[in-house]
Amino acid sequence: MSKPLLVLDVVGLTPRLLAYMPRLAALGSAVPLEPVLPAVTCSVQSTFLTGEPPSGHGIVGNGWYFRDLGEIFLWRQHNALVGGEKLWHAARRLSPGYTVANVCWWYAMGADVDWTVTPRPIYYSDGRKEPDCYTHPPALHDELTSKLGEFPLFTYWGPGAGLPSSAWIARAAEQIMTEKNPDLTLVYLPHLDYDLQRFGPSSRAAADAAAALDEVIAPLLDAARARGATTVALSEYGITDARRPVDVNRLLRSEGLLNVYTQDGMEYLDPWTSRAFAVADHQIAHVYVRDPADVPAVQKLCAGLAGVGEVLDEAGKARYGLDHERSGELVLLAEPDAWFTYYYWLDDARRPDFAQLVEIHRKPGYDPAELLFDPANPGAAKARAGVALARKKLGMRYLMSVVGLDAGARAVRGSHGLLPSTVDDGPVWLCDDPALSLDSASVKATEVKALLLRLAGLAD
Repeated sequence: MSKPLLVLDVVGLTPRLLAYMPRLAALGSAVPLEPVLPAVTCSVQSTFLTGEPPSGHGIVGNGWYFRDLGEIFLWRQHNALVGGEKLWHAARRLSPGYTVANVCWWYAMGADVDWTVTPRPIYYSDGRKEPDCYTHPPALHDELTSKLGEFPLFTYWGPGAGLPSSAWIARAAEQIMTEKNPDLTLVYLPHLDYDLQRFGPSSRAAADAAAALDEVIAPLLDAARARGATTVALSEYGITDARRPVDVNRLLRSEGLLNVYTQDGMEYLDPWTSRAFAVADHQIAHVYVRDPADVPAVQKLCAGLAGVGEVLDEAGKARYGLDHERSGELVLLAEPDAWFTYYYWLDDARRPDFAQLVEIHRKPGYDPAELLFDPANPGAAKARAGVALARKKLGMRYLMSVVGLDAGARAVRGSHGLLPSTVDDGPVWLCDDPALSLDSASVKATEVKALLLRLAGLAD
């Protein structure tokens, strides 16, 4: 018979932050966790659940260029994108009927688990976006929202991102554990991701965020203990101090390798005709090069860009377990204090209108400036937000144009994606089962799946 298991993915958790989280730290000794490259959410979570590196499960970042579609997509949701045997498949092979609840881990939609909760806005046909979540079974939606209220989407990401979203997720997980009694409950808690990127991991705000999240987690830990569940807390990466944005696409464009097309005076990245372009993802960037003959020149060009620490060719990708067909022909790793922007326009007057929006699906790369009101003029940005909210309440079309451009990028103080250089700044593994013995002084991300099966009493 399996033992109930609660797995908390506490994003950005490091030994340094555990000093402010006494309830979480009481689970047990913090063991260094060795992530995969890139150390970003979608890649590392997929490794946790499959035991495979990105070369095996195919999640080479939070997004990539879909060559068969000719489109750049980040933050897709379909679980079928993840290759390999998932944790619950292995568990059910050993214990038919094993039940699983996924509360906001990524690639949730379409996963053959028993209960699913994941953020999912309502996109109305008139252009409005309203907060909500997707659940399976569908009845779970009203069971949760009738007690917890609507999912606080606008505190999950954007300038207003903060504690309410993680608090809602924790309470939803507690309710599901109590009412559904799953064998495995996966819970994603993103709160530390916000102020650590805004202000840096060494800031007072980072310590305060850790302390606040610890209070939110405490009732969930108590609920797990009350039902005799084993609890594991782990993190995908540690966020490190970084304040140097690197505009790789602007370099490629200035060298005539990246093309744009223009509509209504706005420039859009043209992946169909570009000879080379980058999909920026925190401290890594996949560079897609259409003609193999251009690869050496693009590699040399990128290697000379300030802020680029390493350029991975085919051998380099294989060395890090990133040799998958979805990867770029080249993969750039930033220097430790740098990160990659997606910006490709050379004149702000030609920027697309989504550049100053919180628009994670239209931007062809990750934009941490979305966490900040435009630092160039935060008062004006907040005033624009107020006007947009008023228009929204009246049922009118609106643009929440609050995100800074270069000033926003320069204001970012933390990033991740590289492998950790020190234990204090790296991710961790904690477990409250004193009987679990580890084979080494650290836990590899590729070992998490097997360890969870052991903790559930289901090891092969």
